[in-house]
Amino acid sequence: MLARGFRVSYWFRNDNRLPQERLAASSYVIVGMITLLLLGFWKLQVIDSDKYGAMAERNRVRSIPIIAPRGRMLDRDGRVLVDNYPSFSVLLLRDDLAAVEKNLPAIADGLGLSLDDLKDQLNNTGALPKFQPIVIKPEATQGDVAFIESHRADIPLLEMLMVHRRRYLPGGFMSHASGYVGEVSEQQIEASNGKYRPGDVAGKSGLERQYNDMLVGTDGMRRVIVNSIGKEMGRLSQQEAIPGKQIQLTIDYDLQQIAEEALAGKKGAVVALDPSTGEILAFVSRPAPDPNDFAIRVSKEEWLRLNTDPDRPLLNRVTQAQLAPGSVFKIVMATAMLEEKVPPENFTAFCPGYATFYGRQFKCWVYGKAGHGVMDVHNAIVHSCDVFFYNIGMRMGIDRIAKYAKLLGLGAKTGIDLPSEESGLVPSEEWVQRVFHRKWYPGETISVSIGQGAVTVTPMQIASMIGGLASGGDFKQPHLLKDAQNIGDRRVSISDSTVEKVTQGMYGVVNEGGGTGAAIKLQGIEFCGKSGTAQVIGADAKSRFGKGEKKFNNNAWFVGYAPRRDPEIVVTVLVEEGGHGASASGPIARDIIKAYYDKKAKKGQGQTTVEFKRYDLDGDSGAHVAEQSRPASKPEQAAAVIEPASGKKPRPE
Repeated sequence: MLARGFRVSYWFRNDNRLPQERLAASSYVIVGMITLLLLGFWKLQVIDSDKYGAMAERNRVRSIPIIAPRGRMLDRDGRVLVDNYPSFSVLLLRDDLAAVEKNLPAIADGLGLSLDDLKDQLNNTGALPKFQPIVIKPEATQGDVAFIESHRADIPLLEMLMVHRRRYLPGGFMSHASGYVGEVSEQQIEASNGKYRPGDVAGKSGLERQYNDMLVGTDGMRRVIVNSIGKEMGRLSQQEAIPGKQIQLTIDYDLQQIAEEALAGKKGAVVALDPSTGEILAFVSRPAPDPNDFAIRVSKEEWLRLNTDPDRPLLNRVTQAQLAPGSVFKIVMATAMLEEKVPPENFTAFCPGYATFYGRQFKCWVYGKAGHGVMDVHNAIVHSCDVFFYNIGMRMGIDRIAKYAKLLGLGAKTGIDLPSEESGLVPSEEWVQRVFHRKWYPGETISVSIGQGAVTVTPMQIASMIGGLASGGDFKQPHLLKDAQNIGDRRVSISDSTVEKVTQGMYGVVNEGGGTGAAIKLQGIEFCGKSGTAQVIGADAKSRFGKGEKKFNNNAWFVGYAPRRDPEIVVTVLVEEGGHGASASGPIARDIIKAYYDKKAKKGQGQTTVEFKRYDLDGDSGAHVAEQSRPASKPEQAAAVIEPASGKKPRPE
């Protein structure tokens, strides 16, 4: 009986103990789970609250950038040269990559895009945050807008962004000066330290690139509430964009228009400047691309065409065409001779149409005729006598010539506020030894003395050189931004006697009988200048290989200015393959200088209209066009009748 009672007591004792242990273990597990849940809630609510709050916010709130318009460009009189127009770009929202991949074929088909190109765009932006949309079509058509609106429910990944596209004057007007804009590259994005995003636009060339930081504005942001299919249901806040700064240029639209028309259909360059300030009044390089083609996104085919075009429309000939200056270089030679007095300033040379140096015959441009006869420095400039300057070059040597060429600004950049300016070349004994590892041959100096051989210049350098020399040695840094600060001013010590003789010679080129520019004389204006005709290949080589080939025609130069001393305007004209400088380029310089003085006279009289004169040349003399006047504030071309300036035919130098 006792044994039975003991067994019952034992089992009851075990039954009471085991549930308590199990309950305790269960309690620990439950407490641990609750602790983990509390920690998880605390992490969600406190530590990661910003992260998940932002994710939740993006489900209902969408941030759409407001693109700031670039600043406009105005001419010196306040007329608009470069403006903006409103447009729409198509954005792709990439929050849900699975949905993007699923809908990509339909998006490409609906927007008329290549699926492969679209995939490439996505791959190139893989490093960006998923919530940051990308531009997949810069310019939306009406069909694109209709597609996006009609597919809001089934393709809520597309959004439209209002942007301001660049609008330039048509036909490549001032193209190389203004430059163009384009979508930023990956390298620009990486170097911008977060300033640029894919699809952003920045200046790629010209003033657009030079003053990009001034022209670009600060983008704004618009926050809107959207529903599950991406439709806008309300607005929360909006930060307005800050437009880019408007800049005023030194360009005079009226002179620019005359220069543009004069070079239509030609290859060449025109630059006009005020040497007393360095302000550029006209800047033309032809042929030129239309920067409107770059305002959206230039096609690969168009870009390839521009880069393979033998006429090189992308080359800015004003600052990058490095060509032999021809007889314009004789101004450097005359300056060096008069300053060094080697030979003496009363030196004369007889020109029978040719001369022999170092066992080789060098021809004057009048070879085959009677020659120029006895020439002094004044008449040698007026008649552009090669034989005279051959003799000067032989006596001076290449290093003296190089010294004065560099002193007058050749062989170095002018410092114009445009990217990628070239420096040209002034040869010397040191240069040929360093580059070709040989000595300089004296016969090479003979060619350099008339602006041939190894010497090369840009039209910008020639304008700066003549302007500084005629101003008595005061060289102002050329610039296109009006009221620019810290403009360079280089002073070169040139005697008044030298300046007087050289400028008098250039005055004689246009105003003395038999001068190479006599046919473009302007009544009442001290129009001075120097013509230049530069060979592309040697005369012997041309007779063998280039006969009848236009590409081997001589390049035509003319630099003109007024008045004779302390000029107000200098114009350099280059017509590639144009033939003779006096007849191909001289009339263009005359047109621009005449228009400058016409406009100045009208403004001085307080008139509200300005008449401009255009010279449609017939042979060697000016011909008529219809008279027309217009308000000075309107950018339209006008012209007026003019009589031929001179009955004398120019020397075809």
